[in-house]
Parts: sequence; structure tokens; C-alpha cells
Amino acid sequence: MNYSMISYILGWIFNFEAAFMILPGITAIIYREKNGLAFLITMLICLTIGIPLTRRKRKSKVFHAKEGAVTVALSWLVLSIAGALPFIISGSIPHPIDAIFETVSGFTTTGASILSDVEALSHCMLIWRSFTHWIGGMGVLVFILCLLPLTGGYHMNLMKAESPGPSVSKLVPKVQSTAKILYTIYIILTIVEIIFLLIGKMPLFDTLCLSFGTAGTGGFGIKNDSIASYSTYNQVVITVFMILFGINFNAYYLLLTKKVMQAAKNEEVRYYLGIIGLAIVAIAINTREMFTSFGRAFQQAAFQVGSIITTTGYATTDFNVWPVFSKTILVILMFVGACAGSTGGGIKVSRIIILVKSVKQELGYFIHPRSVKVIKMDNKPLSANSIRGVNAFFVTYTLIFVASLLIITFDNFDLVTNFTAVTATLNNIGPGLKLVGPTGNFGIFSPVAKYILMFDMLAGRLELYPILLLFTPSVWKKH
Repeated sequence: MNYSMISYILGWIFNFEAAFMILPGITAIIYREKNGLAFLITMLICLTIGIPLTRRKRKSKVFHAKEGAVTVALSWLVLSIAGALPFIISGSIPHPIDAIFETVSGFTTTGASILSDVEALSHCMLIWRSFTHWIGGMGVLVFILCLLPLTGGYHMNLMKAESPGPSVSKLVPKVQSTAKILYTIYIILTIVEIIFLLIGKMPLFDTLCLSFGTAGTGGFGIKNDSIASYSTYNQVVITVFMILFGINFNAYYLLLTKKVMQAAKNEEVRYYLGIIGLAIVAIAINTREMFTSFGRAFQQAAFQVGSIITTTGYATTDFNVWPVFSKTILVILMFVGACAGSTGGGIKVSRIIILVKSVKQELGYFIHPRSVKVIKMDNKPLSANSIRGVNAFFVTYTLIFVASLLIITFDNFDLVTNFTAVTATLNNIGPGLKLVGPTGNFGIFSPVAKYILMFDMLAGRLELYPILLLFTPSVWKKH
């Protein structure tokens, strides 16, 4: 284990987190909020730790996949703990466990909150809370790869460990250039959404907070009713951009490089949009009597489907009161998630496609035992390692889900609340059903249950394995 390189990168995490806090600091000055001092104190703490770590001499620059996964997991833990300090220092969320829960939920773009009155927070705390979504959406280490002149063969190990999806590939030969391309697309889409929301006469502060949440597919609202009180126009804009941020960013790169046909043939994106379309129509028909018109039912269905499948978690209505059929569709979409290589969570559409094709292949072997069938994605054969990886991911995911569900049942809440709480956190969605629905919050759980749900949020965001490796003793041995 290359501890010198790990500490070096963790040092930069502290330094960048200090830089990220400039935005809420400026917000505190604009609104003349005294608790903005908490960000200054936190910045000094981060820099005091970070600067010495980045100036220490590194013994070796060799960085394998193991180190990459561990560094990513530790980086997200450091990011979350340091990010919770302003809430604790200012007294906005005085209990450390609750503050860390809220921050982990922010950086992992989950959007599950322990707060019952969001509007009681100051402007600087609200924008920091939403900004954590934007930072975590594309990944802080991808951001570091954009800016730091890192050398050696470990760039891709960091990127693979942090980026969501069953496979991560370079868009261009250099990993640093790939990171820059991804962040450029991310920033452009965020700015375009901000412009459209401003056209809808949404206040600038609200626009920034909600755009950060949409871009990171996070879902922290700044009003107690989430998005319900905003105009239909702004709700439609947010719907469209939630769906756009759930698309594989590789498809955007292909469009930018004028490879339109190649982008159009992306199998995952086609299935993703198809699932969204079918779910919207089904829910709109099922809930049409609950709204003034079918058009209104369609718009509300589109918002909630887009919010859930992209794991954003915003809400415009209390879908807890929807018919069971519609709620069941939403729960299924929680597991499906968005595309690989997007800012969304969940199992990912590509993995679902591969699992279905694997089942179809096995059924084919029963009918024609001697046949040789190859599983393809985008007309390209998948390697045995890719298929094995998807199967192993699904088994690991199921084991974590079941274990988490069993542990939190000791709080004695109903099955739907417990089941959807784990579903919402492991898939980085935010709201579940019953007590953790759009009008509820996660503050009801005991400290032990909150630790489990925080683990689920981190595991879901980091694709399970990096966070699990922290608990593997052999990883920490020096070779």
C-alpha cells in the first residue's frame, strides 16, 4: 500500500474542500449572516491539515487499482466529515451524527435529509448543502484530475473507482483530458439550466441551489415542499435537466464530436429513455383522476419518474398518496437508476440490460445446449470479465441491501419505511415511502441505523467495492 501517495491525494482533498467553501462564504457576506464564520474556521482547519500533506515527499508514485479504490473511499469520508464541520460549528445541525449524515447525503448526491424544517437554515448553509451535490455529482477526484499535473499510471485507477457504472473508458488518450472534457460538459449543462430557470423568473439564489441539485442528481430542496411551490414552467425545466444529467456523458461527447449516429446507437440511452417514457404514460393514466386534467397528471408523472430514475429525489407532490401501482413503478425505478457514466445512482440501466441478456443466454442454453451465444452491447461482444463483474456486483448489492435492512429493523418502524429507506440510500435517491416519503425525513432513525444508511449512501455512490475494501485487512498490508 502506497501510503505516501494516499496521504498526498487526501491533502489535496482538504485543500480543495477549503476552496469549495468560498462560495458559501461569499453568500454569508452578501446576506450578512454571522454563521458564515463557520466556513472560515473550517477552511483554516482544512488548509492546516492539507498543505503539509501535499508538501511531504512521496517515496513512490506507483499507484495500483487497490490504492485507487482505497484513496477514493478515504477521500469521500474525509470530504464528508470536513464538510459537516460548518453545520456543527454554526449550530445549524448541532448533533455530529446528524451533520455528517446530511453531508454524506449531499456529497453522495442522495438527498436524504434529517431536517424537518429546511427553511430554518441560513442562505450560506443552504447553498453549501446544495453545492455538495454539484461537487459530488461528477466526483471530486475527477475534478482534481482536471487541475493537478499528476503523473504516473494511477489516473485511471482513481477515475474507475469514483465514476459510476460497470465500465469507465477514456474519451481521449490522456486521462486528464478526459476528466476536463467531462467537467466541461457538466459545467455547460449546469449553466444552461441556470439560464432557463432564470428565464422562468426563479430567484437567482433558488436557481443556483436547485441547479446544483439537478446537475448532481442530488435533490436537496431549499423549501419544505421541495419543488411544489415553483411554477409549472420551472418544474418542466428541472424535469428535462434531471433526465439529461442521467444520460451517459460519453453520448454528449459523441454529439460534440459530431458522431451523431454513434450516439444514437447507444443501447443504454435508448433503453433509459424508453423506460422513462413507458413509466410516465403508465403513471399518468393511473393517477389521472387525482389531478385537474390528464395533462397535469402527465406533467407530475414526468417529474417524479425523472426524479426517481435519475436518483435526484426532488418532489412536486406527495407520491405517498398515489395508487399502489404507481408507487410500485417508482420503487422499481429506484433500483434501475440512470445510465452508467452519468451523475445518477442506482444499479444502472446498462447492468440491468446485461443481466437480462445473461438470463436470456442461459435460457437459450437449455434449448440448444451446444450453441455458442455471445452477449453484446452496442453490437460489441462483452468479455467474460465484464459479465462476471456485473453478476458479482448484483450479488454484492443484494447482500448489502439485505444486511442493511435487517439491522435497521431494530428501530421497529414498518416494513415499507425500512425497505424504501435502504432503497433510497443505497441507490442515492433521497425520499422513500411512508415515514421517509417526500413529506418525511430520516431524523427518525437511531444513531446505529443512521451509520448503516450512511454506509449505504457511500457504498451506492462508489459502486460498492471501494468502501468495502476499507474493511478488508489484507488491503492494508505493505507489500
